[in-house]
Amino acid sequence: MELIHRNLLIGIHDSLQETFFEDRKYADKVIERLLKSHRKWGSEDRKVVSEIFYNIIRWKKRLEYYMGEGVKPNNVYKMILAYLLWSKTHYKKFEEFDGIKVADILTKLKKGTVPTKAIEYSIPDWLAETLEKELGKNWEREMLALNEQAPTVLRTNSLKTTPRELIADLNDENVEAFTIKNYPDAVQLAEKKNVFLTSAFKDGLFEVQDASSQKIGQLLDVKEGMRVVDACAGAGGKTLHLAALMKNKGQIIALDIYEWKLAELKRRAKRAGAHNIETRTITDNKVIKRLHEKADRLLIDAPCSGLGVLKRNPDSKWKIDQAFIDRIKGEQQQILQDYSKILKKGGQMIYATCSILPSENNEQVKTFLKNNPDYTLIKDEKIMPSEGYDGFYMALIKRNG
Repeated sequence: MELIHRNLLIGIHDSLQETFFEDRKYADKVIERLLKSHRKWGSEDRKVVSEIFYNIIRWKKRLEYYMGEGVKPNNVYKMILAYLLWSKTHYKKFEEFDGIKVADILTKLKKGTVPTKAIEYSIPDWLAETLEKELGKNWEREMLALNEQAPTVLRTNSLKTTPRELIADLNDENVEAFTIKNYPDAVQLAEKKNVFLTSAFKDGLFEVQDASSQKIGQLLDVKEGMRVVDACAGAGGKTLHLAALMKNKGQIIALDIYEWKLAELKRRAKRAGAHNIETRTITDNKVIKRLHEKADRLLIDAPCSGLGVLKRNPDSKWKIDQAFIDRIKGEQQQILQDYSKILKKGGQMIYATCSILPSENNEQVKTFLKNNPDYTLIKDEKIMPSEGYDGFYMALIKRNG
C-alpha cells in the first residue's frame, strides 16, 4: 500500500478531523460521505483511503505516544505521518508534512516497546481496567482480535435465493465469496468490495450482517404463523432475518424509539420482499402496554457499549466512557423488565447485546431472573471476537405458562 496522491491525503485528514473533533460524527458515515463526494477515485484509491482512515482511528492512542502528544485539530497531519512511518507505508513527502520532526517519531518507533497495555492495544486507560476486571487474563487476546479489520459477511435472503446461487450471482459481478460452516445463511467476501453497487444487492438477494449477529435469529426459533416482536429493531437487520425464517408468514412487529430507523427498515423490507413486518415507533409506554402478553417470540437486542463490534466501529471506543457503560446497564435492566411483559405465557424471548462484558450480559440476565421467577433461562451463548467474528451475547429465556 502507498499514499502518493495529495488529494487522498487531504481527504483522510479532513475525515479524521471530523470524526475526532465534531459532535456525533461516526467514522462509517464520515468515510461514506467522503467516498461519495469523490466518485472519480478508483477502487485502489478508495481502498487506500478507507484502510488508512480506519487504522489511524483504531491505533489513535498508540500513534499519540509515537507523536509525543495528544491529537488536536492542528496536528492531524502529524498523526497521519506517524501512522505511515509505523506501518512502513510508502508515501510522498507532501508539503503538509513540512516542519514535522520525523526523527522524534522514529526514535520512539525504534524502541519497539510501549509503556502501557492501554497504549499497546490503543484503548483508553479506563477501558483497559474494565476489560481486565471483567474478562480476566483473556482480555488481551480479545483486544488483539478487536484491533483487526472485520471481514465482510452477508446474510443470504432466503425469501429470494440460496447461498450457492448468491455466490454465483456475485461471481458474475466479480465479487468472490464463500459459505461459512455452521452458518446456514452466511456468505463471506474473499476481500472487501463495495457490494452495495451490485445488482444482487439492488434485487434484495442479501443484507450485510455479521455471522455472529445471524445466530440470534436462528436461536429464537421462530415458526411460520407466529406473532413476533422485535423490541429494539433499529434499521432492521435482525427483523429481516426473522421475516425470512418465517417465510413471510405470521406477523413481526418492529419497535424502536427512532422513527428514522424504522423508515430505513421499511425501505430495506421492500427491497428484501419481506411483507409481514409492521413498524411502530415507541412514543410512550402505552405502545408497550398494548402488546402485553401478545407475542409468541420476543427479541430484545438491547442498547449496549458495543465493545464486541470494535472491529467495525473502532471510533466508538473514543466516544464512550465508564459513566456511559454504567448508565446503559441501568437502561438494559429497565428494558428487560418493561419489554419482557410483551411475551405470552409459554413464549420465548432473547436478550442480546453486541458487548463482551459479563456485567452487560449474563449478569443482567441473572438479575432479571432473580427478580422475575416466572421466567427461566433455556440457554445462553457468548461469542468472543477471538473466534473470528463480532463479539455477541444471547440468552434464550422462556416465560413459564
